[in-house]
Amino acid sequence: MAKQSQTLDTFNFILDELKNKIYKPIYFLTGDEPFFIDRIAEYIESNVLDEAEKAFNQTVVYGRDVSIADVINAARRFPMMSNYQVVIVKEAQGIRNIADLEIYLKAPQTSTILVVCYKSSGDGKKHSDKLSGVAKLARQKGVYFESKKFYDYQIPDWVTGYLKGKGVKIDAVAASLITEFVGNDLSRLAHELEKLIITLPPDRKQIQSADIERNIGVSRDFNRFELTKALGEMNFSRAIQIAEHFARNPNANPFVLTIMAIYQYFLKILRYHLLSDKSKSAVAKELGVNEFFVSEYEKAAKRYSAGRCVSIIHLLSDYDMRSKGVNNGSTDHGELLKELIFLIIFGK
Repeated sequence: MAKQSQTLDTFNFILDELKNKIYKPIYFLTGDEPFFIDRIAEYIESNVLDEAEKAFNQTVVYGRDVSIADVINAARRFPMMSNYQVVIVKEAQGIRNIADLEIYLKAPQTSTILVVCYKSSGDGKKHSDKLSGVAKLARQKGVYFESKKFYDYQIPDWVTGYLKGKGVKIDAVAASLITEFVGNDLSRLAHELEKLIITLPPDRKQIQSADIERNIGVSRDFNRFELTKALGEMNFSRAIQIAEHFARNPNANPFVLTIMAIYQYFLKILRYHLLSDKSKSAVAKELGVNEFFVSEYEKAAKRYSAGRCVSIIHLLSDYDMRSKGVNNGSTDHGELLKELIFLIIFGK
């Protein structure tokens, strides 16, 4: 969690400096979360130069179209009738021999703001080794920013923080609901949140579950979040009602995502059983949930023992295989889910 928090803190620090017109000669932006990389590059592209200056002093290229020599030559030019020139390289992972950027970074042009957007895909040590020299020099001469993917459980808090920055509130249930529907794509989430902000009445600055249902299409009553809650409460009729809705809308409710949500839910209940410190703050931290939901897991743990959680996790594995055709004749996904709900709630 610390890496994700550090990503957000560093991102905010970079933007604050830019807003205060504190510019660095190099912004090497990398990592596997493109949202923060794109936002920094977009801010520089839109705000550093005025419209008249941009015509002669702003260059935007894509990695697939240029060589590292092209980038270096562009960065070494002097600005015309401006204090700065801006060179933005998008999709820089498409440039061969990107490590040769070290040649330029040893003595960067102080009147150039070079922005390199190098989006990685979780290639770990190989990626780090390839850019080690570039990273060292970028840190010395300007900014080296590594944008880390957020874990799924951190997304609702990110949603809350994003909206807070816009002067809008959202409750924990609504934040989880939109996350459950949109997923962990921060760019798409931001787009959907902006749409919701626009639709709010002028006298209201809080997004509610009804707003999400009305404007995005996800049902606040029939979703995976509500299904796991019903299972935790052993509310069979409610869980079956949701399963029937899923069966009528299979494209919006893929079985593989439903079974994954149930798996993650019971894994959290099992982890709750194993915690020595069951204070609200400790549980929230260890399970990766908002403190608002801790009581739900406490109650579910009273209904499902640790041993029962283990059995359910094995059961989920069996039904995952059945959904893919293993040991399954013609039972469709809707019926499989109903069977699974019955066995989870009434099984031993």
